[in-house]
Amino acid sequence: MAPATGKPRVHFVIRYARHAVLVALFVVAATAGIVSGLLFAYAADLPEISALDNYSPNTITRVTAGDGQLIGEFATERRVEISYDDIAPQLRQAIIAAEDGDFERHFGLSIPSIAGRLIRDVVQAVQDKMSGRPSGRPAGASTLTQQLARNLFPETVGFRVGDLSFERKIKEAIVAVQIEKRYTKREILTFYANQMHLGHGTYGVEAASRLYFGKSAKNVTLEEAALLAGIFQSPARQSPFVNLDAAARRRNYALQRMADEGYIAQAQAEESKKKSIVVREQPQFQTRSIAPYFLEEVRKHLESRYGAKQLYESGLIVHTTLDARLQDAANRAVARGLRRLDKRRGYRGPARNVTTGGKAIDDFKDDRWSQAINIGDVVPAVVTAIGRPAGAARLRIGRYHADLARDGLISSDGRLWTRRASTAELFKVGDLIQVEVKKIDEANEALTVSLEQTPIVEGALLAIDNRTGQIRAMVGGWDFNRSKFNRAVQAYRQLGSTFKPIVYTTAIDRGYTPVTILIDAPVAFPDGLGNVYSPQNYDHKFEGPTTVRRALEESRNIPAIKMMDMLGPKNVLAYAKRFGFGEEFGPYLPIALGAGDGTLLEVTSAYTVFPNQGVRMTPFEVLDVKDRDGNLLEENRPEATDVIRADTAYVVLNMMRGVVQRGTGAAAASLKWPLGGKTGTVDENTDAWFVGFDPNLTVGVWTGLDEKKSLGLNETGAQAALPIWMEFMQAYIDTRPDKTTPPQFDTPGNIVFVPVDRASGIAEDPESPGAILESFIAGTQPGGLIR
Repeated sequence: MAPATGKPRVHFVIRYARHAVLVALFVVAATAGIVSGLLFAYAADLPEISALDNYSPNTITRVTAGDGQLIGEFATERRVEISYDDIAPQLRQAIIAAEDGDFERHFGLSIPSIAGRLIRDVVQAVQDKMSGRPSGRPAGASTLTQQLARNLFPETVGFRVGDLSFERKIKEAIVAVQIEKRYTKREILTFYANQMHLGHGTYGVEAASRLYFGKSAKNVTLEEAALLAGIFQSPARQSPFVNLDAAARRRNYALQRMADEGYIAQAQAEESKKKSIVVREQPQFQTRSIAPYFLEEVRKHLESRYGAKQLYESGLIVHTTLDARLQDAANRAVARGLRRLDKRRGYRGPARNVTTGGKAIDDFKDDRWSQAINIGDVVPAVVTAIGRPAGAARLRIGRYHADLARDGLISSDGRLWTRRASTAELFKVGDLIQVEVKKIDEANEALTVSLEQTPIVEGALLAIDNRTGQIRAMVGGWDFNRSKFNRAVQAYRQLGSTFKPIVYTTAIDRGYTPVTILIDAPVAFPDGLGNVYSPQNYDHKFEGPTTVRRALEESRNIPAIKMMDMLGPKNVLAYAKRFGFGEEFGPYLPIALGAGDGTLLEVTSAYTVFPNQGVRMTPFEVLDVKDRDGNLLEENRPEATDVIRADTAYVVLNMMRGVVQRGTGAAAASLKWPLGGKTGTVDENTDAWFVGFDPNLTVGVWTGLDEKKSLGLNETGAQAALPIWMEFMQAYIDTRPDKTTPPQFDTPGNIVFVPVDRASGIAEDPESPGAILESFIAGTQPGGLIR
């Protein structure tokens, strides 16, 4: 038989090749059809990728003090957008290595990864079926670009937590490919680094780097870069603040991947894996502002002007009038002053007993104990024993111990403020109390402490620049977390004697002088309805003939009422309106004694008129607002209102200086600084005020209870408010570069000075005892022509 020729085999191969080509063409056509069908089916639902040309993610609105110090932030997503060059090269490499090693080589999808993952998922599904186990969730094979797609377009891509549907994956893949077609790898990585969530409300590597390390993403070390890159996979579980071990494992994985991809040497990766994780002690996203009440006023201004969406999402840059140093001084002065005032009301007892319900003292922990404890801090302490040593209470404060004896119950003014001499009368084992740290002995883990308590009295402080109206410091209460109500701007309280300067301003402007005599004697005013108004002085005494100056300095009530009566209440109230008081005061004589209500902001702003030559500047908090690109949206400048003549303002100012030099505010004379002001005390000591000024700054202080109740016997403006004012002013003076050469009040050219007897107002030899140099508007001085 003849051997077979190769001709049939050749024909067979040709026919097979033709069939293969046809099959391949069919598969390609079918695939193209499927892809086209999918694109057609989903095209209407897909986002416009070109929107990324103007990528503007939600960013943080940052609020700064006048010197640029950050005082607060507003955001729904805590993000700080940065450029590619602001991301450290090793951080870029760590992200790529940990999340998508093929990032630089694929077109948005990693086909080998998808195929491999698909095979593993099918095998797993078969094994689950055979074993009777419920099918598990299929694992993903998302590239970095796919992750970005579903985070940038969560609505249109259809992403939901836990959703790995076929539809979502198809949409995600299509969007990823479109992103890759339109943008460079450099741009995509920048989008990703800015967009992704990295734990605790932070988004993007810059905000996360500040949170975890207190530095910019441009300055992270290799280990820090790997830690950040490791968090991307699961921020909720792998944050170092949540699980340090999980964070370390993921960091080491990122380091190994960097070595595998050739970004670092294996030896370098091994060395870095051995290093401990070093992060900030506490999550800084919860840092409290130094000026929470001020910040809330700024927030309300921004929201009313720009809306909540722009405030919380658009990354505004807000520059305010706040002086951070003065704000810190205000915080300290109010806190210490309210503690002193509250102690005079006695000790109210411990906050609670930690052994309630059978709990052990040793098991108790307080969050404050995990933070640093420094001298001057007020911290919680648990009473662990009474009478050891004799008469003392043994305390535990975290890792420290302390003994609280009778000396620790004595306040700074030398009083036994608890009104109980023995610790056994005050505490029992397990009581949770507050103490102030006086000394720290680290070697023996021992503290020296004194007893404290959280005040129930409230207070407020406001500082306004006289010449601009800029609010430089604001405290609205004891604790913003306890009460958001801002007592500096929202609380309408009885004004007390702080209203008297308005009465006497009206008088000076109408021809009266500081030496005009008023009779301080009993008086009665019938109202025509059978009722009689009989005002009293605070001390229930009468001094007879009294000058206007002395009546103001010593805050005599009856002279003020008589002056109000002579001037006519409606005329005085017309001046009050000019000074900025918004309340519609009734035209009644008691208004002269501060029976009307006003805010600390109104009183403090009104008093700026005196050192500012009769001009009131409208108070404001925001200097300017810019958008995220630095474009100016708002700029506020001082707004002036002429209230009274400059000469009238100076004469009243000079009388108010006497309040500080000789009158109810004489304690402030110890500051040795050009000052003027006025105390204010309301009936039954429900409200205590002191508002005063120097040539540049006016500061108001109010103290009281939110309920209209007495602060206590003798808790006048001089006793309860003035010490807070003085502490703040001393700190203010210490910050001034001219503290050795104090500024002086501007004196109008038509002011005449004449030496007079303070008591009688009669012209006197300047060397005579009791003589003072009085100011007059030219023509009104003794012997001058009365206008």
